[in-house]
Amino acid sequence: MVKVAPSVLAADFSKLAEEIIEVENLGAEWLHLDIMDGHFVPNISFGADVVKSLRKHSGLFFDVHLMIENPDQYIPNFIDAGADLITVHAEACRHLDRTIDLIKEAGVKVGVALNPHTPPEVLEFVIHKLDLVLVMTVNPGFGGQKFNSVMFEKIKDLNEWREFSEFEFLIEIDGGGNLENARALEAAGVDVIVAGTAVFGAEDRGAAIAAIKGD
Repeated sequence: MVKVAPSVLAADFSKLAEEIIEVENLGAEWLHLDIMDGHFVPNISFGADVVKSLRKHSGLFFDVHLMIENPDQYIPNFIDAGADLITVHAEACRHLDRTIDLIKEAGVKVGVALNPHTPPEVLEFVIHKLDLVLVMTVNPGFGGQKFNSVMFEKIKDLNEWREFSEFEFLIEIDGGGNLENARALEAAGVDVIVAGTAVFGAEDRGAAIAAIKGD
């Protein structure tokens, strides 16, 4: 069974705390928080203050995804805000190993995201430190995009790498995850599916969460 991480980007920002409480009560275990700076990706979302305010209302596992330039500068803010896991982009980190250590030394789980064009091999010398690898199955920056099926090969490669090594990282996908592809993603090795409109846009959010999880 996969975990579902509803994406805050698809929630109603006029009642954000209520939206988060609802999906938690309906069976979600993770919450995906996309932080976008308008530079690394062509969109702006929110910062650590919003994460901190939501932390007061939720016991969900906070999966903070930094789609930003110079992440080292802001990582301490998100640690203080209550992130349980911080994922940075391989493409945004000049010294990826140093950035990973900065997160791990604070006692927070660490992930690295790969854009669609980035091969898994860039993680060869840091994979032993990672709790999670996030495969972007769309180009980052906007919600509601169509899943890029070519990324199944990347997911399968990561899963094989994990199976034939001592590494125990989770595999997460972000972009276009929904009821239609959840079982195929699970079969390919995905552990966590980020779901935005597939959850927050559903008429029955509880049923959507359960179906994606495979309950």
